[in-house]
Amino acid sequence: MSEDRVVAAATESRLVREGEPLLVLVSGGGDSVCLLDLAVRLGADTRALHVNYGLRDGADADEQLCRELCDDRGVPLAVESVRLPERGNLQSAARQARYGLAERATAGDYAAAHTASDQAETVLYRLAVSPGSRALLGMGPRRGRLVRPLLAVTREEVRGYLAARGLSWREDPTNADRRFARARVRADALASLRTLSPAVDRTIAETASQLREEAEVLDIATTDALEALGGGPAVSLHALCELPAALRRLVVRRLAETEVGSPRSLSRRESEAICSLGPGGTKTLDLGEGLRAVAEYGMLRLVKALDAAPPRAVELSVPGRARFGSWEVEARVGGPGDVAVAGAALGPRAVVRSWREGDRMRPIGLGGSKTLQDLFTDRKVPRSLRSTLPVVEADGAIVWVAGVALDERFAARDGDGGAVGLSARSLG
Repeated sequence: MSEDRVVAAATESRLVREGEPLLVLVSGGGDSVCLLDLAVRLGADTRALHVNYGLRDGADADEQLCRELCDDRGVPLAVESVRLPERGNLQSAARQARYGLAERATAGDYAAAHTASDQAETVLYRLAVSPGSRALLGMGPRRGRLVRPLLAVTREEVRGYLAARGLSWREDPTNADRRFARARVRADALASLRTLSPAVDRTIAETASQLREEAEVLDIATTDALEALGGGPAVSLHALCELPAALRRLVVRRLAETEVGSPRSLSRRESEAICSLGPGGTKTLDLGEGLRAVAEYGMLRLVKALDAAPPRAVELSVPGRARFGSWEVEARVGGPGDVAVAGAALGPRAVVRSWREGDRMRPIGLGGSKTLQDLFTDRKVPRSLRSTLPVVEADGAIVWVAGVALDERFAARDGDGGAVGLSARSLG
């Protein structure tokens, strides 16, 4: 019976615990309605968060359903309205905004209603676009304070639970919108695989779970191998290349990630090319994204390319243009531009400069401030480019970082008169 299966899976996850605080991210969709109901049934000290992005006609009806569900169960509900950027990956921006709000809303765990079906979609999507074994690991049941108690049950089982409990939910039409890659994976790839096996969702999710457990063993083996090589950052190239190919690749990947400070894939071809550097003299190999392998006197190091010297700050008149390093930045009253800012907030002139240590801004959709360094990391801006990107500043506040983020305090609103379009064009 689906209801019993879902309750048992949530209980066995040990992520919903009686008497302990849990913030449930509730959208009004079936999965989150199920999770909210389960949290209350299992005795968690439940609170809820709903984010209204205002992106479609039914957004307010979703919010109203969440209010009714929480009122019926005596669950405190916080509702946040968020405006997302007009460009870029909309789903990623929505997810970042939602998790950012949850991080600030609670000191405890917060729960998302991802199911085994979501896990299968995630694994297939990542496998298609991201080389390497990490693509197969999918989503973990816990990432920091984010927990996913429903990863062991399918979307179909959740629907069975909702029917048995007589619960209503709302369908998000974007889930079937084929403009989104995940919708195409769901409608095409998974639907086709289900003709081979109706249990494909659970099979893929279980495989990801096993691989995550095995990855923990590989992490230990990688640490042991790296310590045997001296711990880094420089290791014997000969000793490294004596390791089994898979372990060698994992060690080099660890060295690379330690150097760049973020996850980094490494292909078999790159690993083999590093071993071909050989002894004698100084040899280098460009690994892309500002990372190089340097073999010198038999020792291997992974190093970041030297950052380009930051261009000098320049003044930008509104309207007007300014040359900043290899960029041309333009402010055009009435637009168009890469972003639209409120003319009254921007003022008659601004400054275009490079980023500085400690710079902060309030990106649209985040609901709070963040350092530019963290933004660059989150949005995978290569370190070698960071000092050259135009940062537009007005009265000491950051307005826009070209290609990265617009500060919500300067964003033009619908109906604003005198909006200014800011754009940045690389001149090579």
